[in-house]
Order: sequence, then structure tokens, then C-alpha cells
Amino acid sequence: MKKNSTRKRCIIIAEAGVNHNGSLKVARQLVRAAAVIGADYIKFQIFDPQELASPSTPQASYQRKGRLRSGGQLGMLRRLTLPPSSWPILQKVCRRQGIGFLATAFDFGSLREVQKLQPAFHKIASGDLDNLPYLRAVARLRRPVLLSTGMGTMLEIRQALKVLSRERLPKSKITVLHCHSEYPTLPPDANLRAMLTIRRSFGVNVGYSDHTASLGIPAAAVAIGAGVLEKHLTLSRKMRGPDHQASLEPKEFAAMVRGIREVEQALGNGIKRPTPRELRNRFCVRKSIVARHRIARGEILTEKNLGLKRPASGLPPARWDFLIGKKSKKEFRPGALIRL
Repeated sequence: MKKNSTRKRCIIIAEAGVNHNGSLKVARQLVRAAAVIGADYIKFQIFDPQELASPSTPQASYQRKGRLRSGGQLGMLRRLTLPPSSWPILQKVCRRQGIGFLATAFDFGSLREVQKLQPAFHKIASGDLDNLPYLRAVARLRRPVLLSTGMGTMLEIRQALKVLSRERLPKSKITVLHCHSEYPTLPPDANLRAMLTIRRSFGVNVGYSDHTASLGIPAAAVAIGAGVLEKHLTLSRKMRGPDHQASLEPKEFAAMVRGIREVEQALGNGIKRPTPRELRNRFCVRKSIVARHRIARGEILTEKNLGLKRPASGLPPARWDFLIGKKSKKEFRPGALIRL
């Protein structure tokens, strides 16, 4: 891990995903909300339902909680799509709002649509960690990659990185996101230290895609080294849809961003030294060596006739051993500072 003094500011991604519920109006509102709360990017999910899921694909357990149950997973996905014309519009809205636009593509046609928008990163979803042809297609675009690893093993991560490397995508362009693919994730399942294991094992930049309901866990991930933090954003958890329940509402997301930025400031540069604010207090808080009672000239200085009191205007307690056993060169009144 790099020293804190050279560490870059964590990139915070507001994962809008499909929380627009198929509405361009809601998607615009999500962009504005993400910009106001201080996210660096907002990310959507782009897919062709017919290419992503077959009619027989069931909904995952967390998806069923979203109350869009009819039609299985394919029927749900059809309700959560936006037309291709929406994405350039949303990208323009992002530019006006001063926030970056990102999108996760889930099929090859959608990947081509995303590439037209020239995003800063291509996101590979956890479900495609073992998708050999898709990994190759993304690597060949030569753009930085965010590789999510939910449901994955260390072996699968190693194999995915090999695929990207064989397509000559350098490690410097890859950020591996530790992730737990249950929505919401319970704190015991977050396993933040796995992120450190990934960095140590593969020598890559790391981040965390968080699905917990916590505001503190993302800040903890940043504290231990996440360079990218991704978190779902919704306008309201009461909305229907698969991801709303594992998302933060705008006020909560803003609080999370503030917490992360405070953590980054608190990490500091790693050099232990008093700050100017501390130095203002040192005189009043530290102590000096004083006479506990009257000390006559020539009297031996001992633990019985010496004491310690604030302020730090005389000899510091660090000189205690130096004084013990020596003869006093002059008389000291009770409470007087001992001076050599």
C-alpha cells in the first residue's frame, strides 16, 4: 500500500443501475441527485433483455423482493430498460451537472453502445467475471476497467486478469472491486479484508462495490485502501425494483460521501508529530518540575521534595531522573519551578 501522503482521493461512484425503473425522467433526477451529493460519477446499467436472459431464467431472491415478479427475470428486465437514445441525453445531463457518466454493459451490443460514449472506465459486472469472450471484448477497447468480483473465487479473479493481460491491457488500467453479491449485504459478509488479499495477491489497484445498508462500512473500505467506492443510489427505497432496497437515498448518500472525505483527511500523511493546534495546548497541559515544599540550599533533591504541576514553563518531567540525588544549588519556596 502506498503511503498516505501519496494516496489519491477515492473515486466515488453512485450506482444508479436500473433504479430509474425505465423512466428517463427518473434517470435525470438521479443524475442531479448524484451531482448534488458529491459523487464523482453516476453509473447506469445498459442491456438488451433478450440478449441478457432467456425466458426460463428465474429472478434471484433479492430481485423477487422488488415486487416486479411477473414474467420472471426477462419480464423484469424489460420493465427496467431505457431506449438507446436515452444514453447520450443522460451523458449530456451529466456534463451540465458536472459529474462523470459511466455505464455497465451486459451484452456485446450494449458494450458497443457504451463505447460510443467514450466513458472514463468500462465496468465489468460480477456476473461476467468468468465470461471469457466478454472479457476479451472489453480489454480490446483499451480503456481503464473496473472488474467486479462478487460471487467469485481467487482462482476466477486470477483467470480473468490473465485474459485481460493477454489482450495487452496493463494492470495499471485495471481496478479490481471486491464485492458481495447479495442485496443488501449483511456486515459479516462484507469481508473487507478480502480487498487487501486481492491487492497483495495480484498487485492491482483495488476498490469496493458496497451493497450493505451501512454508511460506516464504505468509509472503512476507503480507510484500508479502496481507491474506488461504488454504492447504489435511489430516489426512494419505497420504489418497486430489484435494487432499491440495497440503495441509499440522496441524504444518506451525501452523509456517506462526507464520512469518506473526512476519513481521507483523517488518514493524514503518516508522520507522527505535533500539529500547530496541538502546540497551542502543550504549555497549558504538560507539566514542570516544582518544589513540593520548601527546599533548602544544599538539600538533596528527592521524590519527596519534588513534584509535578502544570504549566510547562520550567524543567520538563523528562529531566526527573537527572535531578534526583543532586544537591540543590539554591533555596526553593513551595510550588516554585526547579531551575538548574
